Amino acid sequence: MAQPLRAGQVAGLRRPGLLPAEANSFVGRASELLWLAAQLRSARFVTIVGPGGVGKTRLCLRAAAALPAHRFPHGIRIVELSGVSDPAQLADTVAIALGLPERDPSAQRAAVLEYLRDRRLLLILDTCEHLVDACASFVEAVLRAAPEVTVLATSRQPFDAPGEQTFPVAPLPAETDAVELFAQRAASVLPDFTVTAANRADVVRVCRRLDGLPLAIELAAVRLRALPLAELANHLETGFGVLGVIRRGGAPRHKTLRTAIEWSHALCTPAERALWARLSVFAGPFDVAAAEEICADAALPADEVVHALIGLVDKSVVLRSDPVGDELGGAASHERRYRLLDTLREFGASQLAAAGDQARFLDRLTEHYVAMATRFDEHVLEDDHADRLCQLRAEHPNIQAALAHSLDDRDSRRPGRGPASPEQVERWRRGCRLTVALQAYWQMRGLLSAGRHYLDQALRVFPEPSPERAWALGVRGSLATFQGDLANAVADIRESIRLADEFGQELAATRGYLYLNLALAFAGEHEQATAAGLTARSGPWITSQLQLISGFALYQRPGLDADCAVAIRCALRAKHDLGDEVGMAYCLEVLGWLASRGARFDQAACLLGAADSLWRRAGSHLSSIAVLGQIRQRAADRAREALGDAGYERALARGGALELDTVVASALDERAVDKRGQALGAGARAAAVSVSVTDRGGPEAATVPAAVPAKALTRREREIAVLVASGLSNREIGSRLFISKRTVDAHVEHIFAKLQISSRVKLALWLRSQVGNGA
Repeated sequence: MAQPLRAGQVAGLRRPGLLPAEANSFVGRASELLWLAAQLRSARFVTIVGPGGVGKTRLCLRAAAALPAHRFPHGIRIVELSGVSDPAQLADTVAIALGLPERDPSAQRAAVLEYLRDRRLLLILDTCEHLVDACASFVEAVLRAAPEVTVLATSRQPFDAPGEQTFPVAPLPAETDAVELFAQRAASVLPDFTVTAANRADVVRVCRRLDGLPLAIELAAVRLRALPLAELANHLETGFGVLGVIRRGGAPRHKTLRTAIEWSHALCTPAERALWARLSVFAGPFDVAAAEEICADAALPADEVVHALIGLVDKSVVLRSDPVGDELGGAASHERRYRLLDTLREFGASQLAAAGDQARFLDRLTEHYVAMATRFDEHVLEDDHADRLCQLRAEHPNIQAALAHSLDDRDSRRPGRGPASPEQVERWRRGCRLTVALQAYWQMRGLLSAGRHYLDQALRVFPEPSPERAWALGVRGSLATFQGDLANAVADIRESIRLADEFGQELAATRGYLYLNLALAFAGEHEQATAAGLTARSGPWITSQLQLISGFALYQRPGLDADCAVAIRCALRAKHDLGDEVGMAYCLEVLGWLASRGARFDQAACLLGAADSLWRRAGSHLSSIAVLGQIRQRAADRAREALGDAGYERALARGGALELDTVVASALDERAVDKRGQALGAGARAAAVSVSVTDRGGPEAATVPAAVPAKALTRREREIAVLVASGLSNREIGSRLFISKRTVDAHVEHIFAKLQISSRVKLALWLRSQVGNGA
């Protein structure tokens, strides 16, 4: 509700200098008003700063109107400066607001200071950014000459003057005050409009897209005369052209959203304008180092970027954002970050495109995040891994922008277009490298569908056999495994391994065997999974994965619960050190199953509740993999039957409410880990070898006559032995070697007879012993 008019205020036409009546309701800003009231009790010069359209003037006037009358017995005067273009006119404009007679310009400033000298008055200078130097000089003179005068100013940039207290004004919160503002302004256009459960999501979508900027929200509400709400929200998703409506009344700089932005653009130096355009490639917050790396060139050297950035911050074009650690609850970095509002970013992008530079700087953005993702991928289990994961989470919007640009193939699919240019192919390669390097990130964040989407795009732009296709297929298969799409996962991974071998991509092939190990284990093909795992070379993250996989397999072997617990606890410890929330969720699941099978039902429910909490945070769930979901359900049913519905739900909720560190500390039974964990932690193969299953699923001793020398096999037999151990079927081996399945069958029988073994697992173990012996 608007405040009643105070003495000296008039509605409609008014004398210059007097506070205007509010034309419509004032929404939100309760904490800002309290802060301003406190500052105006102690400070003599306060500047409200913020981007155009954020509501600085409304906040200033509301704060002034709320002041008790005795504070300023000589009144409150407002000097509106938006229409003043010449700094020499400043003193005349102030004099008019104070009701002083016209004088010679050279004498007007002295007259104003003389008038203010003995008065206790609040002087408001509104819209100072285009006259900031003149205003700073004038305010400094007022503060010296008139000790009882307080100055309250609004500006898109601070004055940086002695005694100044600045108060940055942020946009309205998108889901609360911004929604209320939209509702009130929409009701003035459509009297029956209210925010309901049915339309609230669209209102919030509009307010988020407009960054809670009051001017933009008011302009959007006007469009409801012509567009339904949902359609308005959809239009805004593709750009802000729909807000080009001219608003009658008010300041000329606020007639349209674009005029408000162009007003800010005109205040910028050439370097600031160039940086504004280049910063538009960032879809989210960024730091100084990224701005320097991506935006600098010969026309804007790196040492000038930071100065231009400071200028844009001062002019409220660029806003300060929270450091990474504050945003995400981590400790990756407390370096200051910055962001552009979407409205300002789109304007900058239009300037960059008009200059023909958009593709160039988006390419540099992609290169920056390829390097960051590659560092993450290569150091996935080092001490600072959790910090690196936190950093990637903070950069997610920028990574999405890089992927959208680098994997875009629309131009190449237009009718009549020839082959893609070398520049376009190189751009696709960068995009493929980026989404592949993010494999562990997609998994740890539970962004499996998003990762597969970008990998689908990478495979679409590389439809022919290539190293890029080998890598993308392997990673897509890995993500499909965690979604329970096991048939497609195995097919993708096998083709990835084939292409990796064809193009000499040894690391891609090694990772392919790891992915195949996991997919086959989830599919219940434990013997083939073990063989594939033995073929892979272990690395730190791979070790934790194989420990986890071994735990899954061991759980399904009667009498091996203690071995399963050891493997899973080792994996849990590593996953916790990594910050791998999805991996920890799997570990807690298995420990919960073990507790249920061991009749520790309260513990089982707590562990399952803790796992559920992680699944919710990751946006995924175990039930996407059918066999694991069934095991989980059986464990939960046993616990529920023992505890009763109420007791089970209480224990489940208790586990879900615990801090993650507490859950992990409780789940890590140190005595059990100390007893047998060292051998398991020494390498992935030791964990994998602990499982050996016959074709019929029964136990079998994992021994092999290692004394049989490699030369016992012919060259062709050794070649086939390696392929058998990798998990390929006899038919697939025949296709690979261009021989019949019957021929492969015969070779496999001869190999087994020579080595005196009867299973593929033992063949894999024999091959491993030969490698260990240097054969």
